[in-house]
Amino acid sequence: MDPVRIVSYNVRYFGHVAKGLASTRAGKRGIARTLASLRPIPDLVCLQEVETSSIRSNIGRPRTRQDETQLESFMGYLTEQFHEAGMEMPFEALYFRAHNYKLGEISLYTTGLAILVNRFTLRVDEHNADQPYGITYYRVAKWKDRKQSRICAHLKVRDLQGRPFHVFNTHLSLPTPFAREYWAIKDKMGWGHNQIQEAKRLATFIRERAGDEPFVVCGDFNSQPTSPVFEFMHRESGLVAPQVELGQIDLSRPRAFPTAGFLRLRMHLDHLFSNEKIRWTDLEGTVPFGADGPFDGLSDHVPLIGRFEVAIPRTYGIGFGDSRRAS
Repeated sequence: MDPVRIVSYNVRYFGHVAKGLASTRAGKRGIARTLASLRPIPDLVCLQEVETSSIRSNIGRPRTRQDETQLESFMGYLTEQFHEAGMEMPFEALYFRAHNYKLGEISLYTTGLAILVNRFTLRVDEHNADQPYGITYYRVAKWKDRKQSRICAHLKVRDLQGRPFHVFNTHLSLPTPFAREYWAIKDKMGWGHNQIQEAKRLATFIRERAGDEPFVVCGDFNSQPTSPVFEFMHRESGLVAPQVELGQIDLSRPRAFPTAGFLRLRMHLDHLFSNEKIRWTDLEGTVPFGADGPFDGLSDHVPLIGRFEVAIPRTYGIGFGDSRRAS
């Protein structure tokens, strides 16, 4: 059984080509082309900063229908890329809505997460796309409707052997500048009190949904290695950090492997985690932000790409032929 290959990628709502001003066809086409070129083909693609439908996501692009979402549009480009390569489109997509910034009845911009599942290698048993789990920390309750909502997307899947595991995709808030401690420390990303609270809520949700079953966690944590958020996930929660385990990053030099960039600033903000029932085999395809690679220039982040094996439990289902579903 081949290892499961996962991609975690903040796509910046496919608007990086336009400097973040609006989603573009070129942005979606470029990311679709590069994802479709990956070999082996990923089993899971977890995306952050994916819009639903808004002014920002619709400017400058024709739509096949008025209610077409950004994810549906992107999936159309991805399908084209596989067809041009003479291959059948392998992915099914789930969208997890987070927030909608509106002016009256007009959506200015929206936020959300997406997970693409390779239907030839994995089967979805459960998901929370209809009601993603909220992890947002609200310091002031009356600002709740104005603050960007943060969520965790969850899937429970089975591989071809029927082995179950959970997938969690998330995007934490930036550190709030309204807390006194924000101005008292030099480092910011991952030191915010609001971020730590969100990480704790995330960990609680993971425990509740996965229990003692195998799971992986990925996303844009807006937190550097060695930050309190990273330390909480890695040390206090006891999760495996494959970039540390496989020697891709050195915690004594947390800025040496950036995953995101703004102007000349380089930061490591994106992470993969798992419990010990997942064995990571490699991170082939993951390169630092700014390095020459296939995803260079497509977003203000680079994807994290890794492969892992799922521990064989004592009992498991009989595979895709089993019609049972988890309750």
